[in-house]
Amino acid sequence: MKIHGNQLKNWVTVLSLAGMLTACSGEPTADLSTYIEEVKSQQNSSIEPLPEFKPFDSFEYAASELRDPFTAPIFSHAPATMALATGNSGIQPDFDRPTEPLEEYPLDSLRMVGTLEQREEAWALVLDTDDTIHRVQGGNYVGQNHGKIIRVTEFELELTEIIPDGLGGWMERPASIAISE
Repeated sequence: MKIHGNQLKNWVTVLSLAGMLTACSGEPTADLSTYIEEVKSQQNSSIEPLPEFKPFDSFEYAASELRDPFTAPIFSHAPATMALATGNSGIQPDFDRPTEPLEEYPLDSLRMVGTLEQREEAWALVLDTDDTIHRVQGGNYVGQNHGKIIRVTEFELELTEIIPDGLGGWMERPASIAISE
């Protein structure tokens, strides 16, 4: 086999490149390994232990046979007897009448801010929590407890609320809204 000059040059070039590549392949990541060891030696590798949890104390509800406290009690006597026993003699709110705008607000959130008199009728100006002023008079309803205005004076609104008596009936309670300055 005879090798010509060009072929010889090509073989020499290939062999010399292969020799150079093998000379460089010693430890190509040596500097990276050194850096990793240096960083690992600087770090504090202590991890805080997990906190101890106290065991949960279980509770067994033993009153499952008793009446549910969130439901209304059922009485064995008739409602007429209950009305006489509670002294409310059949008082109850009128659920069929249309509600008025001031009935959606709690009574303590309403403020009386003034009065008007028109044709010998007294009107009160009541401010709600939305900063709206309403004009009301005797017979209007206010508050969330079926409060009916009985009288409008210069200094207050007198009303009667109808509230549950706790025994399945209703009772009346006087209330008022005084003028605020």
